Amino acid sequence: MFIIATVTNDLTYDQRMIRICTSLQQAGHEVLLVGRKRASSVPLVERVFQQKRLHCWMDKGKGFYVEYNIRLFLFLLFQRVDVICSVDLDTILPGLVVSRIRGKVVVYDAHEYFTEVPEVVRRPSVKRIWEWVARWAIPRLRYCYTVGPALAKLFTERYGTPFGVVRNVPYLQEMAIPVANFEKKVVLYQGALNEGRGLECAIEAMGYLEGVELWLAGEGDLSEKLRDLVQELGVSQKVRFLGYIQPEQLKAVTLEASVGLNILENVGLSYYYSLANKAFDYIQAGLPTIQIAFPEYQALQQQYNTFIMLEELQPEALAQTIEATFADKVTYLKLRQNCLDARTQLCWEKEVEALLQVYETIQATIARP
Repeated sequence: MFIIATVTNDLTYDQRMIRICTSLQQAGHEVLLVGRKRASSVPLVERVFQQKRLHCWMDKGKGFYVEYNIRLFLFLLFQRVDVICSVDLDTILPGLVVSRIRGKVVVYDAHEYFTEVPEVVRRPSVKRIWEWVARWAIPRLRYCYTVGPALAKLFTERYGTPFGVVRNVPYLQEMAIPVANFEKKVVLYQGALNEGRGLECAIEAMGYLEGVELWLAGEGDLSEKLRDLVQELGVSQKVRFLGYIQPEQLKAVTLEASVGLNILENVGLSYYYSLANKAFDYIQAGLPTIQIAFPEYQALQQQYNTFIMLEELQPEALAQTIEATFADKVTYLKLRQNCLDARTQLCWEKEVEALLQVYETIQATIARP
């Protein structure tokens, strides 16, 4: 089958879609991943699948979404395609409409609870628009999957369309895991520097700690604000902004850290029911991780015991948790070993079967006379 997957990012740092498209291509399909080109976009890395970036005059806000959806609709309308994989709610309309016009199959890949992300929740008018899109589009879909069991259950109940689960887990780590180094105390956050990620709390916590560094790998809407906060609090010697890092390089950076960080704020159901890829990336690198005590992370903790659970998102409480983690070497090494044991199960080599099953079902349906 010829599969076109659509996103609104510039493709370069989208580890989930790189894995998905690579696996579908290797399974014998022909795959094209479509995103957008920004002024800051770097040249694309050559992949086994095809890539296309659409140029937009608008870069953000309502104008961007309207323009991109129109450009994506026109692009899809005249492209050779069997299956359109619409990733998240912001690309679902072009995929669904074109599939109806051309008699093609559309798949919905929900990376998050789009109408419940902080950027949407705090803007009631925008939220209403996207909720209308969801209510109109999702019940008309047959093939849907999302990143975790909690969201799949919630979506199925809300929209009446069954959702499968394809978790956002990395490939099994091939790089050698270094021996634990208790001299180098590095707390790593990898991901977008966006609202609701607990990053202000993490930076403020550094004021209570000595001999510990916080590394922030990524950029986002809060990049400038967070850099200003570091200067304001006088912790510039303790906080490093690593900027955007290619997925292949990020693995090596993660191995240099001592503790992973994933402390989302409870500012919407998308974060509350999230199952972030970084949680699994940390496990692959053998990193004990400080996780906020939300349902999906608690479920993983009960099964694998790889996390340090944080009950309250306060700078002093976070600092105490970090300090205690480094002080208790026995527990740290136990968590680290649990990560190394769990990584062979929480990897893409296991999870990919759920993805391939979706497309095998579609292919059988298309082939049926």
